[in-house]
Amino acid sequence: MTPGEVKEFEGYKIKADQGDAMAQNSLGYCFASGEGVAKDDVKALSWYRKAAEQGLAKAQLNLGLCYGSGFGAAKDYVQAAYWFRKAADQGVARAQYNLGNRYYDGKGVERDYVKAVFWLRKAAEQGLAGAQHNLGNNYREGEGVAKDDVQAVFWWRKAAEQGNALSQFNLGTRYLNGEGVAMDVTEGYAYWILAAISDEDVRPEVATLGKKLSADQVAVAKIRAKKLQKEFDAKLKAKNTSK
Repeated sequence: MTPGEVKEFEGYKIKADQGDAMAQNSLGYCFASGEGVAKDDVKALSWYRKAAEQGLAKAQLNLGLCYGSGFGAAKDYVQAAYWFRKAADQGVARAQYNLGNRYYDGKGVERDYVKAVFWLRKAAEQGLAGAQHNLGNNYREGEGVAKDDVQAVFWWRKAAEQGNALSQFNLGTRYLNGEGVAMDVTEGYAYWILAAISDEDVRPEVATLGKKLSADQVAVAKIRAKKLQKEFDAKLKAKNTSK
Protein backbone atom coordinates (compact mmCIF):
# COMPACT_ATOMS: atom_id res chain seq x y z
CA MET A 1 0.00 0.00 0.00
CA THR A 2 1.17 3.53 -0.72
CA PRO A 3 1.39 6.50 1.70
CA GLY A 4 -1.38 8.13 -0.33
CA GLU A 5 -3.67 5.14 0.18
CA VAL A 6 -2.99 5.15 3.93
CA LYS A 7 -3.76 8.86 4.16
CA GLU A 8 -6.98 8.37 2.19
CA PHE A 9 -7.99 5.50 4.45
CA GLU A 10 -7.40 7.61 7.55
CA GLY A 11 -9.56 10.38 6.09
CA TYR A 12 -12.39 7.94 5.41
CA LYS A 13 -12.05 6.50 8.92
CA ILE A 14 -12.55 9.87 10.59
CA LYS A 15 -15.72 10.57 8.60
CA ALA A 16 -16.97 7.00 8.92
CA ASP A 17 -16.68 7.13 12.70
CA GLN A 18 -18.82 10.26 12.56
CA GLY A 19 -21.53 8.36 10.73
CA ASP A 20 -20.89 9.48 7.14
CA ALA A 21 -22.42 6.73 4.97
CA MET A 22 -20.31 7.46 1.88
CA ALA A 23 -17.13 7.27 3.97
CA GLN A 24 -18.32 4.04 5.58
CA ASN A 25 -18.85 2.49 2.16
CA SER A 26 -15.42 3.71 1.02
CA LEU A 27 -13.88 2.31 4.20
CA GLY A 28 -15.52 -1.02 3.42
CA TYR A 29 -13.89 -0.94 0.00
CA CYS A 30 -10.50 -0.19 1.56
CA PHE A 31 -10.77 -3.25 3.81
CA ALA A 32 -12.07 -5.36 0.93
CA SER A 33 -9.22 -4.41 -1.40
CA GLY A 34 -6.43 -3.87 1.11
CA GLU A 35 -5.91 -0.27 0.04
CA GLY A 36 -4.44 1.80 2.86
CA VAL A 37 -5.03 -0.93 5.43
CA ALA A 38 -4.57 -4.68 5.85
CA LYS A 39 -7.19 -6.60 3.90
CA ASP A 40 -10.02 -7.74 6.17
CA ASP A 41 -13.19 -9.17 4.65
CA VAL A 42 -15.10 -9.18 7.93
CA LYS A 43 -14.42 -5.50 8.60
CA ALA A 44 -15.28 -4.70 4.99
CA LEU A 45 -18.71 -6.27 5.42
CA SER A 46 -19.19 -4.52 8.76
CA TRP A 47 -18.61 -1.08 7.24
CA TYR A 48 -20.72 -1.85 4.20
CA ARG A 49 -23.53 -2.79 6.58
CA LYS A 50 -23.28 0.47 8.51
CA ALA A 51 -23.64 2.43 5.27
CA ALA A 52 -26.31 0.12 3.88
CA GLU A 53 -28.44 0.50 6.98
CA GLN A 54 -28.38 4.26 6.40
CA GLY A 55 -29.89 3.65 2.98
CA LEU A 56 -26.82 4.15 0.79
CA ALA A 57 -27.59 2.23 -2.40
CA LYS A 58 -23.96 1.50 -3.32
CA ALA A 59 -23.36 -0.05 0.07
CA GLN A 60 -26.55 -2.08 -0.18
CA LEU A 61 -25.30 -3.49 -3.48
CA ASN A 62 -21.88 -4.22 -1.98
CA LEU A 63 -23.45 -5.92 1.02
CA GLY A 64 -25.59 -8.05 -1.26
CA LEU A 65 -22.51 -9.04 -3.23
CA CYS A 66 -20.72 -9.99 0.00
CA TYR A 67 -23.54 -12.27 1.11
CA GLY A 68 -23.93 -13.71 -2.36
CA SER A 69 -20.29 -14.74 -2.55
CA GLY A 70 -19.63 -15.51 1.13
CA PHE A 71 -17.25 -12.57 1.45
CA GLY A 72 -16.76 -11.63 5.12
CA ALA A 73 -19.67 -13.81 6.25
CA ALA A 74 -21.25 -17.17 5.51
CA LYS A 75 -22.89 -17.28 2.10
CA ASP A 76 -26.52 -16.27 2.50
CA TYR A 77 -28.66 -15.94 -0.63
CA VAL A 78 -31.64 -14.66 1.32
CA GLN A 79 -29.63 -11.76 2.72
CA ALA A 80 -28.07 -11.15 -0.69
CA ALA A 81 -31.49 -10.88 -2.32
CA TYR A 82 -32.73 -8.66 0.52
CA TRP A 83 -29.97 -6.10 0.02
CA PHE A 84 -30.06 -6.30 -3.76
CA ARG A 85 -33.75 -5.42 -3.54
CA LYS A 86 -32.98 -2.40 -1.38
CA ALA A 87 -30.49 -1.08 -3.93
CA ALA A 88 -32.60 -2.14 -6.92
CA ASP A 89 -35.51 -0.09 -5.61
CA GLN A 90 -33.19 2.92 -5.71
CA GLY A 91 -32.41 2.29 -9.37
CA VAL A 92 -28.96 0.67 -9.12
CA ALA A 93 -28.56 -1.31 -12.35
CA ARG A 94 -26.14 -3.91 -10.98
CA ALA A 95 -28.49 -4.59 -8.07
CA GLN A 96 -31.43 -4.94 -10.46
CA TYR A 97 -29.36 -7.34 -12.56
CA ASN A 98 -28.36 -9.44 -9.56
CA LEU A 99 -31.91 -9.47 -8.21
CA GLY A 100 -33.21 -10.55 -11.60
CA ASN A 101 -30.73 -13.40 -11.64
CA ARG A 102 -31.83 -14.44 -8.13
CA TYR A 103 -35.43 -14.67 -9.28
CA TYR A 104 -34.35 -16.60 -12.34
CA ASP A 105 -32.27 -19.11 -10.35
CA GLY A 106 -34.50 -19.18 -7.28
CA LYS A 107 -31.60 -18.33 -4.95
CA GLY A 108 -32.72 -16.49 -1.84
CA VAL A 109 -36.18 -15.94 -3.32
CA GLU A 110 -38.83 -18.17 -4.83
CA ARG A 111 -38.09 -18.75 -8.51
CA ASP A 112 -40.20 -16.40 -10.61
CA TYR A 113 -39.34 -15.83 -14.27
CA VAL A 114 -41.76 -12.91 -14.58
CA LYS A 115 -40.03 -11.03 -11.76
CA ALA A 116 -36.67 -12.02 -13.22
CA VAL A 117 -37.62 -10.38 -16.52
CA PHE A 118 -38.97 -7.33 -14.68
CA TRP A 119 -35.68 -6.63 -12.93
CA LEU A 120 -33.44 -7.66 -15.80
CA ARG A 121 -35.32 -5.28 -18.08
CA LYS A 122 -34.79 -2.38 -15.68
CA ALA A 123 -31.04 -3.05 -15.65
CA ALA A 124 -30.95 -3.69 -19.41
CA GLU A 125 -32.66 -0.38 -20.12
CA GLN A 126 -29.90 1.31 -18.13
CA GLY A 127 -27.37 -0.25 -20.51
CA LEU A 128 -25.98 -3.09 -18.40
CA ALA A 129 -24.66 -5.65 -20.89
CA GLY A 130 -25.07 -8.70 -18.66
CA ALA A 131 -28.72 -7.87 -18.10
CA GLN A 132 -29.25 -7.28 -21.80
CA HIS A 133 -27.75 -10.68 -22.57
CA ASN A 134 -29.87 -12.48 -19.99
CA LEU A 135 -33.01 -10.68 -21.09
CA GLY A 136 -32.30 -11.85 -24.62
CA ASN A 137 -32.07 -15.40 -23.26
CA ASN A 138 -35.47 -15.03 -21.61
CA TYR A 139 -37.02 -13.97 -24.91
CA ARG A 140 -35.33 -16.84 -26.70
CA GLU A 141 -36.66 -19.42 -24.24
CA GLY A 142 -40.00 -17.74 -23.51
CA GLU A 143 -39.29 -17.66 -19.78
CA GLY A 144 -41.24 -14.95 -17.96
CA VAL A 145 -42.21 -13.42 -21.28
CA ALA A 146 -43.65 -14.58 -24.59
CA LYS A 147 -41.05 -16.26 -26.78
CA ASP A 148 -39.83 -13.71 -29.31
CA ASP A 149 -36.74 -14.23 -31.47
CA VAL A 150 -36.82 -10.63 -32.70
CA GLN A 151 -36.66 -9.30 -29.15
CA ALA A 152 -33.95 -11.80 -28.27
CA VAL A 153 -31.88 -10.48 -31.16
CA PHE A 154 -32.62 -6.88 -30.14
CA TRP A 155 -31.21 -7.34 -26.63
CA TRP A 156 -28.30 -9.53 -27.67
CA ARG A 157 -27.30 -6.85 -30.16
CA LYS A 158 -27.29 -4.26 -27.36
CA ALA A 159 -24.98 -6.48 -25.29
CA ALA A 160 -22.87 -7.49 -28.29
CA GLU A 161 -22.13 -3.85 -29.02
CA GLN A 162 -20.63 -3.61 -25.54
CA GLY A 163 -18.34 -6.58 -26.15
CA ASN A 164 -20.40 -9.33 -24.52
CA ALA A 165 -18.97 -12.44 -26.21
CA LEU A 166 -21.92 -14.69 -25.38
CA SER A 167 -24.32 -12.24 -27.01
CA GLN A 168 -22.02 -11.90 -30.00
CA PHE A 169 -22.04 -15.67 -30.41
CA ASN A 170 -25.82 -15.93 -29.94
CA LEU A 171 -26.41 -13.11 -32.39
CA GLY A 172 -24.13 -14.77 -34.91
CA THR A 173 -26.04 -18.01 -34.51
CA ARG A 174 -29.31 -16.23 -35.24
CA TYR A 175 -27.88 -14.83 -38.46
CA LEU A 176 -26.60 -18.26 -39.45
CA ASN A 177 -30.02 -19.82 -38.85
CA GLY A 178 -32.22 -16.91 -39.90
CA GLU A 179 -34.00 -16.70 -36.53
CA GLY A 180 -35.22 -13.21 -35.60
CA VAL A 181 -33.22 -11.78 -38.50
CA ALA A 182 -32.79 -12.52 -42.18
CA MET A 183 -30.29 -15.33 -42.74
CA ASP A 184 -26.83 -13.97 -43.49
CA VAL A 185 -23.97 -16.44 -43.20
CA THR A 186 -21.14 -13.93 -43.50
CA GLU A 187 -22.73 -11.61 -40.93
CA GLY A 188 -23.21 -14.55 -38.59
CA TYR A 189 -19.63 -15.69 -39.01
CA ALA A 190 -18.42 -12.12 -38.43
CA TYR A 191 -20.13 -12.07 -35.04
CA TRP A 192 -18.66 -15.47 -34.23
CA ILE A 193 -15.20 -14.12 -35.05
CA LEU A 194 -15.74 -11.30 -32.56
CA ALA A 195 -16.99 -13.69 -29.89
CA ALA A 196 -13.92 -15.92 -30.33
CA ILE A 197 -11.58 -13.04 -29.51
CA SER A 198 -12.47 -13.15 -25.80
CA ASP A 199 -14.26 -16.50 -25.45
CA GLU A 200 -11.94 -19.41 -26.12
CA ASP A 201 -14.77 -21.92 -25.62
CA VAL A 202 -16.38 -20.96 -28.93
CA ARG A 203 -13.18 -21.03 -30.95
CA PRO A 204 -13.48 -24.69 -32.02
CA GLU A 205 -16.98 -24.03 -33.46
CA VAL A 206 -15.74 -20.90 -35.21
CA ALA A 207 -12.82 -22.81 -36.71
CA THR A 208 -15.09 -25.65 -37.85
CA LEU A 209 -17.53 -23.29 -39.56
CA GLY A 210 -14.65 -21.42 -41.20
CA LYS A 211 -13.58 -24.63 -42.92
CA LYS A 212 -17.08 -25.10 -44.33
CA LEU A 213 -17.31 -21.63 -45.81
CA SER A 214 -15.71 -20.50 -49.04
CA ALA A 215 -12.53 -18.45 -48.97
CA ASP A 216 -14.51 -15.43 -50.19
CA GLN A 217 -17.10 -15.80 -47.42
CA VAL A 218 -14.38 -16.02 -44.77
CA ALA A 219 -12.59 -12.98 -46.19
CA VAL A 220 -15.79 -10.91 -46.26
CA ALA A 221 -16.67 -11.99 -42.71
CA LYS A 222 -13.24 -10.98 -41.40
CA ILE A 223 -13.55 -7.54 -42.98
CA ARG A 224 -17.05 -7.19 -41.55
CA ALA A 225 -15.86 -8.25 -38.07
CA LYS A 226 -13.22 -5.52 -38.09
CA LYS A 227 -15.80 -2.96 -39.17
CA LEU A 228 -18.20 -4.06 -36.45
CA GLN A 229 -15.46 -3.82 -33.83
CA LYS A 230 -14.67 -0.26 -34.89
CA GLU A 231 -18.37 0.65 -34.71
CA PHE A 232 -18.68 -0.88 -31.24
CA ASP A 233 -15.53 0.85 -29.98
CA ALA A 234 -16.83 4.20 -31.24
CA LYS A 235 -20.19 3.70 -29.51
CA LEU A 236 -18.54 2.75 -26.23
CA LYS A 237 -16.21 5.74 -26.42
CA ALA A 238 -19.14 8.06 -27.03
CA LYS A 239 -21.08 6.48 -24.17
CA ASN A 240 -18.19 6.83 -21.73
CA THR A 241 -17.56 10.43 -22.82
CA SER A 242 -21.17 11.38 -22.16
CA LYS A 243 -21.10 10.11 -18.55
